[in-house]
Amino acid sequence: MKTPVRDYRKLRINNINSKEYSHLKLLLSWVVYLIMFFLTEKFIPEKSCHIVHCRLDDLIPFNEFFIIFYISWYFLIVGSLVYMLLYDIEGFKKMQTFIIITQIVAVIIYIVWPSVQYGRPVSFENSNLLTKLTALIYSVDTPTGVCPSLHVGYSIAIASTWAKKRDISLYKRVLIIIWATLICMSVAFVKQHSVVDILAAIPMCIFAEFILFGKSYWRPRLEKTVRRKDLINE
Repeated sequence: MKTPVRDYRKLRINNINSKEYSHLKLLLSWVVYLIMFFLTEKFIPEKSCHIVHCRLDDLIPFNEFFIIFYISWYFLIVGSLVYMLLYDIEGFKKMQTFIIITQIVAVIIYIVWPSVQYGRPVSFENSNLLTKLTALIYSVDTPTGVCPSLHVGYSIAIASTWAKKRDISLYKRVLIIIWATLICMSVAFVKQHSVVDILAAIPMCIFAEFILFGKSYWRPRLEKTVRRKDLINE
């Protein structure tokens, strides 16, 4: 079993600003985001929201089995952040900062251009545990504030950070990417989001990717590719 890189048993309020534990303050973004989420839900009326819909939404059938992947999003977030906190502090900083960027961008859009989608089924053809879970999700999460999808944004943030790790096997990295992809698909199949919401999350994540990994990850690889082409041309 791997040994954690930090001993969090020594964490105290008076040493939270120390070099050893200061990265934990990034988690405060979740508190800020939840406050903003409830404020936008409370003070932006549904009638002032723009309806998000495209023809592809009508072609995608509701499928209750995708609620499994939709709910697994919470486990992906918590599991990934806890793992990074224990074994990869720099990875945690990158992942959480990626999430923070998507939170900031999304909340600004939710305020400036509030959105709503009406793709949810009125009733379910089947009555089972999965449809009951879907109904529960519907009851606690309104169809407003949907574009761009943070379900998709967080999933891409987590998949991107895991994909760049070289101290875990390629097999595990691929599994996490597949898992994140299924979560992104699930938001359309359980009718929590329009396809438009999914597509809108992509430029948001590209923006965050460029800020976090543009210089340290993508630029060296681009330069290496250019040098290789130059050598071939010579």
